[in-house]
Amino acid sequence: MGLGQIGVWHPLLTRAPVADARRAAAQIEDLGYGTIWYGEAAAGREAMSTAGVLLAATREVTVATGIANIWVRDATAMAAGAWTYGEAYPGRFALGIGVSHAPLVTSRGHDYSRPRAAMSAYLDAMRQAREALPMEAVPPPPVLLAALRPRMLELARDKADGAHPYFVPPEHTRAAREILGSAPILAPEQAVLLERDPATSRRIAREHMGPYLKLPNYTGNLRHLGYGDDDFAGGGSDRLVDAIVAWGDVEAVARRVDAHLAAGADHVALQPLPPDLRRGVAQLAELAPALAVRPRN
Repeated sequence: MGLGQIGVWHPLLTRAPVADARRAAAQIEDLGYGTIWYGEAAAGREAMSTAGVLLAATREVTVATGIANIWVRDATAMAAGAWTYGEAYPGRFALGIGVSHAPLVTSRGHDYSRPRAAMSAYLDAMRQAREALPMEAVPPPPVLLAALRPRMLELARDKADGAHPYFVPPEHTRAAREILGSAPILAPEQAVLLERDPATSRRIAREHMGPYLKLPNYTGNLRHLGYGDDDFAGGGSDRLVDAIVAWGDVEAVARRVDAHLAAGADHVALQPLPPDLRRGVAQLAELAPALAVRPRN
């Protein structure tokens, strides 16, 4: 699977007008980034259909869900959708799936009491569904889990093709690689901001981090890494802000990416801040040479 070493994660690819999303995807591809990631939030386009929009708007770049929510569609539909893109765009689609968060799941009428067990059963059902599909002509796209804590990472190792952690510092990447072992794909997301002023950078970072620090999945993982209540207050302590968001000049961002790669990441997905497509693409263009991302002709 050709994820490339450096990709892009952008939330507005599911919320901006389709014409703008197509244009941004083509620009990111031309810059040379290996994979385009996007999420699936309550207020945005459905993840699997968005993949079709972005794949049709590009030529070579891989498109990946980061993540598709398992409570939104059943395992048979997920497997069939992934197979469809795998056949239509060979080697260009990766399926990131996750259990999402309790408020988003219970609002749909589902039980979030045992998310890991739900994911395990879902992966088993996906495997059974794939066995019924005519997949001889094309290998199935890789399945990556939005895994943060050890037990979900073990599931990513044992029943999937790897993990796509979100909102994590390099020390999580190191711990995740130890659990996954050498073979599974490890593709963390990394928020980045080309801004040298500390006060401005941390203000923008806190605007980004605030909603995530209200979700137990993320704070629980950060507690596991040694952060505590003082770090979560007020939008995040300076220590936590600087761990989650790589800000500064091009060299500072490149060092953070290198830290993930040195810790065992196969691929790092950059999320440019603030969430503006035009400014995001401009930052990605400035970062590309330092990250050895070569433009496509």
